[in-house]
Amino acid sequence: MVIQDVVKAVAQAASPVVKILVKGEAAKVIVLGFKKGMTLKEHKTNVNTRLVVLEGQINYFSANSKVTMNKFDDLDIPVNEPHSVEALADSICFLIQG
Repeated sequence: MVIQDVVKAVAQAASPVVKILVKGEAAKVIVLGFKKGMTLKEHKTNVNTRLVVLEGQINYFSANSKVTMNKFDDLDIPVNEPHSVEALADSICFLIQG
C-alpha cells in the first residue's frame, strides 16, 4: 500500500514524501507526495526519468523553462539537467526511471 502510505504521510509532512513503489534490475518507480506549496529543491537525475502526475497540479522548473503539469500529464526529465518541482495543489506523482 505504498501510494496510500504516501498520501497519509504527506498530510503531516513538512517536505515532500518519497517512497519506492517498485525496484527492479532495469527500472524503478518512485512515488512523490506533495502538499500545496511544497517544493522539491533543484537536483539532477543520472538515469532516464519520466515524471507523471497522478493527482493535483505542479510546476516543473528547468534552466530554460517552467511547465505546469496537471493530472495525468507526463514529462521526460533529461539526464543531468538541473530541475525542481513546486506543488500548486496537493499532488501525487510517479517518477519512472530506467
